[in-house]
Amino acid sequence: MKGIILLNGEPYAGDIEKGAGDVVLAADGALAWAKDKVQIDITAGDFDSLGYVPPRSVVYPAEKNFTDGEIALDLLIGKGCREIEIYGGGGRREDHFFGNLQLLYAAFLREVGCVMRTAYADIYCAAGRIVFAGKRGMTVSLAPVGLSAHIMESEGLKYPLCDLTLTAGSCRGISNIVQSDLAFADCDEGTLFVFEIKREGETC
Repeated sequence: MKGIILLNGEPYAGDIEKGAGDVVLAADGALAWAKDKVQIDITAGDFDSLGYVPPRSVVYPAEKNFTDGEIALDLLIGKGCREIEIYGGGGRREDHFFGNLQLLYAAFLREVGCVMRTAYADIYCAAGRIVFAGKRGMTVSLAPVGLSAHIMESEGLKYPLCDLTLTAGSCRGISNIVQSDLAFADCDEGTLFVFEIKREGETC
C-alpha cells in the first residue's frame, strides 16, 4: 500500500496519482491547495495554518514536539504503508524544507521507501547500489546524511565516483550527470541524500 503526504509548502503543480488502495493524507494547510487535486482520505495536524479544523480530522495541539510532517509519516507507516510520496515539501520556509528532508531519513531508518517530489527534483535517501535507469542526461546530486558517506564505485556518470568519501561541509557530489541508460553509484558506508533534478518543463 502506498501513502501520499501533502504538506503546506510550495503547492505541487503536476499530477498526483492515487492508485486503488492508496492512502492520501493532507497535513494542515496543504488541504487548501490539494483538495481539488486528489481525493484526500485523512486530514491531520494542528491546523494553525489552515485556520479551521476540517470534520473528522486527527488533531494535535499547536505546541507539540513533532511537526505535522512527522505526524503524517507516523500515521501512514502505522497504517501499513511501505512506500510513501511527499508533495508540497519544498519552497517557502527553508527550515521546513530541511525538516522535511529529515522525514526521508526517518522513513529510510524504518525501511520504508520515501520520496519527496518538488517542482524541481525528486529527493530520497539511499544506501547500497543506487541505480539511475532510463535517466540519461539527468543531473543528479549526492550528499551525505550526517558527517560522511563512502562511495566505492560508480558507472555511467560524467564525473566518476571511485573510493570517494563525501563529507559534511563539502559540496563534492553536487551536479553530476547521468550519461548512460543504466548508471549506478555504490554507497558501501553511510547513507546518501539523492537529488534527481527534473529537466526544465518537467512537473512530475
